[in-house]
Amino acid sequence: MAGTSSLATTEKRRARSSRLGFRVDAQTKKLVERAAALERRSLTDFCLTALTEATRAAISRHETLVLSERDRQVFFDALIHPHRPNARLRRAFRLAKERIAS
Repeated sequence: MAGTSSLATTEKRRARSSRLGFRVDAQTKKLVERAAALERRSLTDFCLTALTEATRAAISRHETLVLSERDRQVFFDALIHPHRPNARLRRAFRLAKERIAS
């Protein structure tokens, strides 16, 4: 059983081969240490988990488009009932097609 625990620790170390270094003020460090202790986790584990969760949330906020009901309706209406291409758009398609063919 001890071998399994040692293997897991080694794999965890390998997975964490990159470093992020930053400094915080003493008050922030005490606050983070207290939170980690309350959750009975190491400071590193607590910080890594919090950083990962915050990172995923930030990425999600920037990759998610939220439309109002009106905007959603306009968007889907344009998909279902698209406008016919005008002369300028038809010309652009023709020129693009000619460039690709040559």
